[in-house]
Amino acid sequence: MDMTTNDLRIRTVLNRLESIVDAENAGIGADPAFDLQTSNAHKSRCLYELSMLSRDVPAEEMPRAFAPQLKKLREKLVVNAQRVSAHLEAVRSVVELLKDAMREQEADGTYSQEQFRLGYQP
Repeated sequence: MDMTTNDLRIRTVLNRLESIVDAENAGIGADPAFDLQTSNAHKSRCLYELSMLSRDVPAEEMPRAFAPQLKKLREKLVVNAQRVSAHLEAVRSVVELLKDAMREQEADGTYSQEQFRLGYQP
């Protein structure tokens, strides 16, 4: 494959990945309708494409022209990882609150089916 063509493909995928990461960083925590699952699928696809495009290019032969964009992308991915982690922690907290609320409602002073079946002994 012509190196110029491969360079162009790599640049295109890097640009697309950067756009996806920017949109995800902006959407997480700000847009309740943001679809994290779809965004993650697009991000994964870009990373797969990059690995396929660069698999035959030794790291020392990777064009230096990509270095600034790769550095910027790494920084954005660090922020992205922090935001995704915070989002997942928030989701876990909400799930725990809902579980607790359900447990409290079930323990409203009446017998559970299991307690009734076994003959509740206080």
